[in-house]
Amino acid sequence: MKPVYDLEKLKYGTDAGTYSRAVGLYKKGKVTKVECVAGSYTAIVLGTEPYRVSVSGRSFKQGHCACYLGQQGTLCKHMIALALHAVREGKPLAMETTKTPGEAECSMRAGQLNDMELQKAKLEITNAMKYIKPYRGPSKTWFANQDSLCEGCARLYDIVHGLPVSKQTSDLLINLLLRLDKKLCTGGVDDSNGTVGGFMTEVVALLEKYAKIDPACINSFKKLTEIDHTCFGWEADLVRLFDEQPR
Repeated sequence: MKPVYDLEKLKYGTDAGTYSRAVGLYKKGKVTKVECVAGSYTAIVLGTEPYRVSVSGRSFKQGHCACYLGQQGTLCKHMIALALHAVREGKPLAMETTKTPGEAECSMRAGQLNDMELQKAKLEITNAMKYIKPYRGPSKTWFANQDSLCEGCARLYDIVHGLPVSKQTSDLLINLLLRLDKKLCTGGVDDSNGTVGGFMTEVVALLEKYAKIDPACINSFKKLTEIDHTCFGWEADLVRLFDEQPR
């Protein structure tokens, strides 16, 4: 049987370092003797030594590994490598699935999205925002909630990374920041780990690069001068750029 999760869920639901190392194991053929019994996968994954590994077909975070991390109950690269094998059935990975989400880097490419590309970007942002969930449950669900925040931001990183530089895309990013700010201020999102705030800070730095590449992007920042306050003052540098631009 095929697992419930897919490559996208593995990529964005795992921290970048673990995912990258798991991809390396999988590509090198280190996942061996794979079996599927009653909806769970087992294998011998060749790491520092051969490790017995198991992972559920319903959740890649449910399983066990004989390595040091696995014995501590930590999701390890061997478990993710086995989950990759379960999803791909041993077939090669496409190039885009091997890349891990990273910093909100600037594409350094001036240009605009066409109407179809713009609608796609907006839809992808809306879908990623669904993972930025409020936390209102019992304490035992807090870690799952934080995992969801991490997954949402990882998805947003990938979207932001590919955008060309223009007033159009800086408008898109300003609206994204304001939506995230609303979630933090009044939406019940618990950002104790700074996951969302860290992403927002990187997007602000990205917009500062936009302003250097295309000064017209600075006009997008006018919207920030019209709000009373934000959750942690992230807008200050962008407002300053708007105020200081030549009139």
